[in-house]
Amino acid sequence: MGVIIIDGSTVRAFVNDEAQFKTSVDAQFDSLDANNDGVLSRSEMRKAFESMRLLEAHFGVDTALPAEELTRLYDSVFLSFDEDHNGTVDLEEFRSEMKKIMLAIADGLGSSPIQMAVEDDDQSFLKKAADLEAAKISESS
Repeated sequence: MGVIIIDGSTVRAFVNDEAQFKTSVDAQFDSLDANNDGVLSRSEMRKAFESMRLLEAHFGVDTALPAEELTRLYDSVFLSFDEDHNGTVDLEEFRSEMKKIMLAIADGLGSSPIQMAVEDDDQSFLKKAADLEAAKISESS
């Protein structure tokens, strides 16, 4: 386990490094595409959301949302990814929405640094952003 410190500029630099961002997003997409058909279905996206527990926990405390409400929330998130509304999310749609999400996080963080505890094998985009910044600092030293 380790601790990373990030702010909005760290996240924005990660998104703006097109090669690194594309590689990371594409790898995440591939890991979510369980049946390897090149698109993410509603069920593949929901499984990913459930594994991240984004909607079932509030600051680490479990919350009990009714199943119908969870379904509505997951469907709403899926629809934001499915830009052409064809019922699946392709790689370009996934990249586009992840970029919007990461830039929104960067805007929310602004110049206020935060500390995050992360597992050494954490593959989150925020950890990757911190790793990219650390690598750039090491190169310039």
